[in-house]
Amino acid sequence: MNNVVSTLLKSVRQYKKESLLAPLFVAFEVVLECAMPLAMAELIDKMTGDSMTEIVKLGVILVIMAMISLLCGAYAGRFAAVASTGFAKNIRQDLFFKIQDFAFSDIDKFSTSSLVTRLTTDVTNVQNAYQMVIRLAVRTPLMIIFSVIMSISVNFQMSMIFLGMIPLLALILFSIIFTVMPIFKRIFKKYDALNNSVQENISGIRVVKAFVREDFEKTKFLKASEDVRENFTMAEKILAFNNPSMVLFICLSMMLISYFGARMIITTGGSALSTGELSSLITYGIQILLAIMMLSMVFVMTSLAVESSERIVEVLNHESSLTSPANGVMEVKDGSISFKNVAFKYSEKSHKNALENINLDIESGQTIGIIGGTGSSKTSLIQLISRLYDVTEGTLEVGGVNVKDYDLNVLRDSVAVVLQKNVLFSGTIKENLRWGKKDATDAEIEHVCKLAQADEFVQQFPDKYDTYIEQGGTNVSGGQKQRLCIARALLKKPKVLILDDSTSAVDTKTDALIRKAFREEIPATTKIIIAQRTSSIEDADVILVLDDGKIVEKGNHAELMAHNGIYREIYDSQNKTKEED
Repeated sequence: MNNVVSTLLKSVRQYKKESLLAPLFVAFEVVLECAMPLAMAELIDKMTGDSMTEIVKLGVILVIMAMISLLCGAYAGRFAAVASTGFAKNIRQDLFFKIQDFAFSDIDKFSTSSLVTRLTTDVTNVQNAYQMVIRLAVRTPLMIIFSVIMSISVNFQMSMIFLGMIPLLALILFSIIFTVMPIFKRIFKKYDALNNSVQENISGIRVVKAFVREDFEKTKFLKASEDVRENFTMAEKILAFNNPSMVLFICLSMMLISYFGARMIITTGGSALSTGELSSLITYGIQILLAIMMLSMVFVMTSLAVESSERIVEVLNHESSLTSPANGVMEVKDGSISFKNVAFKYSEKSHKNALENINLDIESGQTIGIIGGTGSSKTSLIQLISRLYDVTEGTLEVGGVNVKDYDLNVLRDSVAVVLQKNVLFSGTIKENLRWGKKDATDAEIEHVCKLAQADEFVQQFPDKYDTYIEQGGTNVSGGQKQRLCIARALLKKPKVLILDDSTSAVDTKTDALIRKAFREEIPATTKIIIAQRTSSIEDADVILVLDDGKIVEKGNHAELMAHNGIYREIYDSQNKTKEED
């Protein structure tokens, strides 16, 4: 827990001043609130009808104390609000920045939905708890201590009523808290499942509607939502004992104080306890018991935040499985690639390698075609080149240097990857393309779009390159999205260009024109093309056939056709219809 607190407190940073001022003003507020009942007691005792002078004087003092207390409370609330919201902002920022450095394997470990929950719900819980801690967690102990001291100074015997009830009430309240804490831990796992259901549904809403699976998705969501409700209901049922217990003890203490106080006043003639002092004791009793109640609320919120804090710190303290070396190589000489006895698996727990015994030398400027069935690990192979994952065994070199020795940003700037799942972000076409080169000119953007066969359809849009792309690129077709993503990658002027089945949604003529542009415009760039169609790779210098994570065939189109292996089978099956026609 110490590690959790120390890690989170690093995010306070520029809000340290507000975090210190809030409890300071709270302390002033408590001192004044505890002093006011004594002044009120004296005021009541002065109401003898002899003179109004003392009454007016004490009344003015009470008004001033009340105004100062109000001012202190207002400032305490303001500073607490600034500190807690700023603290939450910094945590979100630290989490987001940390996630940006995660490798794909780290994202896989936490899951996207869980990371979203930690950035939203968990941070909000910590924010609320922090605000309560710097206000109520300071206010309640001080209120209890000062009120007990004041009540003892008024009448020791009567104060024993409070001192006897405090441990009993505290025992009940904290028993409630420790009972609900395990339930809160379960709730966060349910939240992850709920967020996962929502995220999958929204991202795949077109598929849901295409297969008329709305009812299934509703049922799945309702189940996840019901799980959260059941657990929260269970926690709330237990916490419901909090207020009744508090009210019971307040009423009981008031009855005891009133009875014994009145008896003491009557039997001693007011010498042992005056009417004003009895009034102050009642006030102190209420302050003590309400403070304990507020303390229990703090513990409820902090118990909820403890689990959230641990989940946040788990991400903040997680060391990415991929790190950039301290003095990494800052230049990629060329696009040559060498796999030496490479093996790879996605997790240490995996029983089988995704890739095995990969030995491959690619010269700079060559075009490499990769083909194979679903699950043959084609994408796994190319993800190693830009260190989206690290090899498990063997070595992988780019430009004659081990990829692990490069500065990670330098390597990835030199290896452009158009992934199988093309992603465009909300913004104009220009803004999306400038992900490849942030200072690219309009002429450069238009040029790469012509190479990627995207310029023709962009020019047909009313706003041309200023056309706004909706989130995820939902207002352009799959083929248009692919061509824009290829153009974006070309803007990087990479040493290695990887296309992971990135022309699957374009027609064969456009596919051929894109490959022709590659040959003519970027001859020095190493091009690796993963494809399902043999026509997309038959003019490649080398074609690799992958099966079950191994290279089972290698050669150019003519050599593989003569080999009569898997490649020939794929080619014949795809061209059978053409031959029959």
